[in-house]
Amino acid sequence: MVDKKIKIFTISDHPFSSSGVGIQTKYLIDGLYKTGKYQFVCFGGAMKHADYRAQKHADYGDDLIVHPVDGYGTQEQVRQALEMYKPDILWFMTDPRFYEWLWDIEDEIRQKVPMVYYHVWDNYPYPKFNRPYYLSNDLVCTISKLTDDIVRKVAPEVKCEYIPHSVNMDIFKKIPKEVPNNFKKKNFGDKTLFFWNSRNARRKMSGSVIWWFNEFLQEVGKDKAALLMHTDPKDPNGQDLDAIIVELGLTNGEVKFSTGRHTSQEMAVLYNSADCTICISDAEGFGLSCLESLSCETPVIANMTGGLQEQVYDGKEYFGIGIKPASKAVIGSQSVPYIYEDRISKEDFKIALHALYSMTKEEREELGRKGREHVINNYNPDELIQRWDSILTSLNQEEGSWKTRKHPRWTLEEIES
Repeated sequence: MVDKKIKIFTISDHPFSSSGVGIQTKYLIDGLYKTGKYQFVCFGGAMKHADYRAQKHADYGDDLIVHPVDGYGTQEQVRQALEMYKPDILWFMTDPRFYEWLWDIEDEIRQKVPMVYYHVWDNYPYPKFNRPYYLSNDLVCTISKLTDDIVRKVAPEVKCEYIPHSVNMDIFKKIPKEVPNNFKKKNFGDKTLFFWNSRNARRKMSGSVIWWFNEFLQEVGKDKAALLMHTDPKDPNGQDLDAIIVELGLTNGEVKFSTGRHTSQEMAVLYNSADCTICISDAEGFGLSCLESLSCETPVIANMTGGLQEQVYDGKEYFGIGIKPASKAVIGSQSVPYIYEDRISKEDFKIALHALYSMTKEEREELGRKGREHVINNYNPDELIQRWDSILTSLNQEEGSWKTRKHPRWTLEEIES
């Protein structure tokens, strides 16, 4: 055991939530905790809480304390946590628009501890408006090669490390065929099964997936393929998917919804049951369902955008079908003046469905096997935790914290009169 553990203060989605950000935060905590070198204090945000008291978990003892917060917390809550726990590093993650309030007090925070931002960004053009945010950190870690290129171009003077997301490969793997085969036969018979696992939200293209899949069914036969969507068809952030399947007459099992909260093991069964997973978001920083599917040896149909493109294609071969965007509209908002929205076409999507549908079982299995190898070689969680450990240990030694902090915010100079 080490003499003094490095204490990490994390601000993110609640580490026990089911969101992609929450899952990645828990992976980080689990992996670093097992080294015996770290303790964690977390602001668990981005969800509704019934109880705001500090939470401990039996598996971690005193090495993990979670404080439920609304949003991602407030400036005053951050100040209180810093003074109460005296952490060595502040680590925070997700889209930068959620952290303007935090960077507003970076001069206070960085006098005490270094700030590590795990950066999520979806697309080009280079967001020069993000430069002040990048400059407000001691280290920016990036989830995709696209995001990494953006940070290095927009703020080349900032220390930057590319560390993609990962999955638990002991859970998300090819499992004995009996369980997924029984699930598929019971629910879908001998149909080719396409799987979609995303939030029912506008950028995820949930309505388009159903509408275009219906046209595909008209071409191959409604009794030949089915679509399973793990999502909330009534999500207020998305479309009424129930209404769409009624409108299209897809009420005889052609499209089914999985709406419950499943364990990772249960999700692995769904990936293993499918012949292909669909990930065609028009904006996607990473796309965790794509990686989970590939780790289970299930090939994917993916939009070549954001972090999806490096998962489905390694520069030499594809692990499914990558669809190039048919249009790149420049959209934005008051906080994000410009960013590309990558839309694929209906025609290209249907071509991809036909291609996967026409493959033999052996061809799909070979594609899936290569996808698993790609995950092992590039997204291995053990190797990524080793990198996090090395990076955070070095940062702690080089930058210090509190009394050893090596980040002067002012200098004293003698001025000649």
